[in-house]
Amino acid sequence: MTNKSVIKTDTAPEAIGPYSQAVKAGDTVYLSGQIPLDPETMTLVAGDVTDQAKRVFANLRAVCEAAGGSLEDIVKLHIYLTDINDFAAINEVMATFFQEPYPARAAIGVAALPKGAAVEMDGVMVLS
Repeated sequence: MTNKSVIKTDTAPEAIGPYSQAVKAGDTVYLSGQIPLDPETMTLVAGDVTDQAKRVFANLRAVCEAAGGSLEDIVKLHIYLTDINDFAAINEVMATFFQEPYPARAAIGVAALPKGAAVEMDGVMVLS
């Protein structure tokens, strides 16, 4: 017997590959990477990195809620950027979605992301 379960919601984009939106193991939820896809159309949102980051946080929030938590339950967040110069803009957007205490975080510059996205995020959430 296992205490592992798959989290799936229609309020976040469907997986675009062989993975789950999130997997819950005990009180820990592992959130798969979210890119700025509109969950209704499965197309990349229009706009700059700020617009894309807002959509990514909204997608993560939807998966967190489907798992029985919220963004505030995220303890570790990974942010992948195709342009590390967008770091300050991402910080500004993140500050509108999170309050202290903030999750631990890494920001990583990458050469490219799926579907031409400028930003992708994944994380780990612990439910209380």
